[in-house]
Amino acid sequence: MKKKFSKFLGVLGIIGIVLSLFLVILVSQARPESKVRRIVVFKPGVTEFTQETLVRKFGGVKIKNLPLINAQAVFLTPKSITGLAQESRILRIDEDVKVFALGKPKPQPAEVLPWGIEKIKANKVWNLATGDLVKVGIIDTGIDVKHPDLATNLKGGVSTVSYTTSYNDDNGHGTHVAGIVAALDNEIGVIGVGPKIDLYAIKVLDRQGSGYLSDVIEGIEWAIANGMQVINLSLGTSSDVPSFKEAVQKANAAGIVQVAAAGNNGSSVLYPAAYPEVIAVSAIDKNETIASWSSRGPEIDLAAPGVEI
Repeated sequence: MKKKFSKFLGVLGIIGIVLSLFLVILVSQARPESKVRRIVVFKPGVTEFTQETLVRKFGGVKIKNLPLINAQAVFLTPKSITGLAQESRILRIDEDVKVFALGKPKPQPAEVLPWGIEKIKANKVWNLATGDLVKVGIIDTGIDVKHPDLATNLKGGVSTVSYTTSYNDDNGHGTHVAGIVAALDNEIGVIGVGPKIDLYAIKVLDRQGSGYLSDVIEGIEWAIANGMQVINLSLGTSSDVPSFKEAVQKANAAGIVQVAAAGNNGSSVLYPAAYPEVIAVSAIDKNETIASWSSRGPEIDLAAPGVEI
């Protein structure tokens, strides 16, 4: 009797194990593939409607249109990326890489003439020009819209990040950069290179100082459409993404002067600074010595004050 009961328990155990394995297989099969961000670039002539139809066909979810490069930023599964890439109307599929602000904002003292301004002798030409009516787009974390040293020069802007339509700075990096460019000549803070430059806040990075390439590309497109004469990109990525290069080339073709920080990793120059259409700037200190952390390489166009500014 005991032997029969033991066999019965053994059979039940085996059945339980089989059922457990079967359930595990079912659960694993039911779990959906995780989706990743990609920039899908279409061949010339593919309409927006067709683009969206193709993306949906492969289960993709559109994040935003990127007409500057005839593309869409989308969420796709690894399997759908493979399938979509085989479509004849697809030019390429790029990673929507993360882009990071370079450098950290620092509090400013009562108004002083920054050593960097004096070093490049910007103040020597203020009797001739102060940058009035020159439109400069700060592609960054935004600009503090109520900053007393910047508000008069801030003429507008845009946010391309998903969580806010405001271009107000929620990090501080973009405001710091804007101050270097165009802080007012008043009784507070510092004085910028061109104290009457027209500033435009192009918010492409979030409150942590990071963002996606697709948001940067949309920001560059806004700069072109709104007549920026200069754009500053104190941000970068180590990834050379064709979509980034194409956007930079489009801005160059539109006659925009593009200035970018070389990088703060002490090694090779980051993108977009590494592109030939961009003025790549490395950092020097008061003694005109390149900062130990500043990126370097043949792509560098000039070195400018970048330590304690």
